Amino acid sequence: MFHELTIIPGRNKNGQPESFAPLTMKPGQLYAVVGHTGSGKSRLIQDLEQLACGDTVSGRHVWINGNLPDKQARFNISRQLIAHLSQNMRFVLDGTVEEFIRMHCTCRQRDWHRVLPEVIDQANAITPEHLHGSDGLNLLSGGQSRALMIADVAVLCESPIVLIDEVENAGIHKEKALHLLLKKQKLVLIATHDPHTALMSDCRICMKNGGIQSVIERNEKEQETWERLHTYQQYIVEMQRKMRVGELCVK
Repeated sequence: MFHELTIIPGRNKNGQPESFAPLTMKPGQLYAVVGHTGSGKSRLIQDLEQLACGDTVSGRHVWINGNLPDKQARFNISRQLIAHLSQNMRFVLDGTVEEFIRMHCTCRQRDWHRVLPEVIDQANAITPEHLHGSDGLNLLSGGQSRALMIADVAVLCESPIVLIDEVENAGIHKEKALHLLLKKQKLVLIATHDPHTALMSDCRICMKNGGIQSVIERNEKEQETWERLHTYQQYIVEMQRKMRVGELCVK
């Protein structure tokens, strides 16, 4: 049973020690990973995915439930605990959405008759481009693919930790996507450049020069900032909807 994940400091690109205190995260929490391009966000995501034990470029350690995973078993543990949604969504399977979900249900020993409609319903709640069970996987758009994978991870996948790169680039409803994962008690870490997404999290990890520069908890002032950004975000979403359906972008 997964209870918590802890990041133990390593070093930045210059070999200087990271100065943050060991950071412990629990199921149902959302963490944003922020920083300039090249600041080390992807490296941190990779360290978490690999359950680093001091043998990566950063020298970080990742503990599960207060313990360092066994080196020999950590990749199996990682596959069981961690799902990674990268920016690149390409299916190598030439089949339909239904065939993909049925296959995944068979692997997980789940009843596909019950799971299939729930996965599709959740995916369609995230993306404005609705998908269907008969749709070919390789014909899905980037947003549909991302929505399908998020719904699959939330409904069907048992991995309690979800790593996401840049959900806002997929053109999906990011708030609904993140709330869906958190409602399923997933620990979610998302790399982002978007302040609206970053301030949705209670805590954000700030990267610089390959290392974790600071860990900032959201305070009341930032909550107020997020509420203002949220108002703007809703306006942008409405303009996107009008634009996509061929309406004039006025309000």
